[in-house]
Amino acid sequence: MNKLPLAKRVQILSMLCEGWSMRSISRVVDVSINTVSKLLIDAGKVCAGFHDATVRDVKAQQVQVDEIWSFTYAKKNVRTAKAGPDRAGDTWTWTAIDADSKLIVSWLVGGRDGEYALAFIVDVASRLANRVQLTSTGHAAYLRAVEETFGADLDYAVIQKLYGAAPEAAKGHYSPAECIGVRKEQVEGNPHPAHVSTSYVECSNLTMRMHNRRFTQLTTAFSKKFENHVHMVALYTVWYNFVKMKAVRLSPAMAAGVTERLWSMEDVATLVDAVG
Repeated sequence: MNKLPLAKRVQILSMLCEGWSMRSISRVVDVSINTVSKLLIDAGKVCAGFHDATVRDVKAQQVQVDEIWSFTYAKKNVRTAKAGPDRAGDTWTWTAIDADSKLIVSWLVGGRDGEYALAFIVDVASRLANRVQLTSTGHAAYLRAVEETFGADLDYAVIQKLYGAAPEAAKGHYSPAECIGVRKEQVEGNPHPAHVSTSYVECSNLTMRMHNRRFTQLTTAFSKKFENHVHMVALYTVWYNFVKMKAVRLSPAMAAGVTERLWSMEDVATLVDAVG
């Protein structure tokens, strides 16, 4: 089978992580959309395995967790959609970030119920090397998941956002009510009030939404297959952790001590080749 030159594979992977849709990439790079899809699947599988094996024993002090909403296959008409798959509709990506290094410690794509919350928090705990201060949103599923996973072996706080009534002029499908304040609640241990925040993970999730075409809300570029959505999150996470450079010429993985060098997308493409 003919194989794309390394430069083209690097270009496709880079464009995927910079927010291009697969059809746009196929037109610009002059390859079939099946070629782009196949490379995404291969890269996603390899990147998921690489993250799972590499991001371990993270020496974090403050960890923040949150979820980011998207949808696959269809948004609202899932029940009436023709041949809709089981996982069509609302799709949530759970993320945990080290507040100091900005490393994405863990991620999980799926539903937003207690089962997914527990699986996510268990994975977060398995990647940490020491006791941490954890901050989550007020999503009730976190409380039981954190209790079952950590017990009393962490400092845990919840931050509740308080919303006012949305003015008539701001009402719309993507116009949330105005946030008029927050309430910090101590749940376990002795969390430091100054570090009870989800600002960093929310900023990270915004970066994911801006750099990942599949998270765009008003578009036709959303994921048609749940599996491809997972592959894209896996690819993006490795790009964000190892390739995306911070202002001080460090990647999040370098800042967290997970790697000693700044990766390039060529390294990611080479990793895919080595495993494949």
